[in-house]
Amino acid sequence: MSKRRPAILVLEDGRTFPGEAYGSVGETFGEAVFNTGMTGYQETLTDPSYHRQVVVQTAPHIGNTGVNGEDDESARIWVAGYVVRDPARIGSNWRATGGLEDRLATEGVVGISGVDTRALTRHLRERGAMRVGISSVDTDPQSLLARVRQAPQMVGADLSAEVSTAEPYVVEALGEHRFTVAALDLGIKRNVPRRLATRGVTTHVLPASSSIEQMLATGADAIFLSPGPGDPATADAPVELAREALRRQIPLFGICFGSQILGRALGFGTYKLGYGHRGINQPVLDRVTGKVEVTSHNHGFAVQVPGAGVGTVVPDQVIDTDFGGVRVSHVCLNDNVVEGLRAVDLPAFTVQYHPEAAAGPHDADYLFDRFADLIEGRTHSKGRSNA
Repeated sequence: MSKRRPAILVLEDGRTFPGEAYGSVGETFGEAVFNTGMTGYQETLTDPSYHRQVVVQTAPHIGNTGVNGEDDESARIWVAGYVVRDPARIGSNWRATGGLEDRLATEGVVGISGVDTRALTRHLRERGAMRVGISSVDTDPQSLLARVRQAPQMVGADLSAEVSTAEPYVVEALGEHRFTVAALDLGIKRNVPRRLATRGVTTHVLPASSSIEQMLATGADAIFLSPGPGDPATADAPVELAREALRRQIPLFGICFGSQILGRALGFGTYKLGYGHRGINQPVLDRVTGKVEVTSHNHGFAVQVPGAGVGTVVPDQVIDTDFGGVRVSHVCLNDNVVEGLRAVDLPAFTVQYHPEAAAGPHDADYLFDRFADLIEGRTHSKGRSNA
């Protein structure tokens, strides 16, 4: 017989799911989202992009490989809450240094187990991501619902400063140094500078409040706009930084939130998806190569380009902007959401998904090579112009 403490999950529309406390006993609120990945729960938990979100794992069995000191994508767990169906009683893996539930409890992460996550996910797919509360101290649904409806929404949330590094730091290139990149930390994952380092890139990671002058003072050959949480419509300062980088024709690469920032800098709008893309099995067409990649996603917002409605096919044509022509380079084959942009006249491109995903898949890892090639081409071009 279970000795776990009773807990409840209440969505803002009143739908209630009973369960048992998992992790820390207490109460938490956030945006309810679901992740379809069957692996990589440690990377999910420590991804800053999940700040203020309560993550529902659709895979039924979670925690079976424990946790270790190597797979974290940041210095802490960022999710606001955690929802699983069947937590592993024992974690078993040669790399494990502890159990998942103990880690959650140590970091004060309130979770719930024993939930019908299939029914919960279907509800979120039909109704959309919404505010949610989990409590193992107050199991009165109406009482918890009242507090859920007082919690802040994700639309309009400016969260980059809450997850960004407080001080700049450097990740050195592995082997021969080729280039220097200044990364604006809007919620960066550790694997981004690691993937750049294997290509001879030294990465200077700077706070989200940094100016273009501070970034270029590192000696940067290029600028990287990182993933991160929140509503891109609130990120005016990073957008202006990206616009200034475009004006100066500095090579730019943006991932996820960074893609939305660069999209805004190019003059496009952003909008909130119904329930977002979160998982490691999303098919994306790369229009540059014609290949379909299986990719890792974690985004609740997307870029809106002219001539494409939500769910309609994105035109494969040059779009005129203040910075010259732009093409939609990547499209999600599930729902036709814009998953990447490529400037025709400037050294800049983005992807909405995660080529750095440590848990995989790794189909899109080549994009870091594309970034390095972009920097190299720009460096050679500048060398010729200065000759």
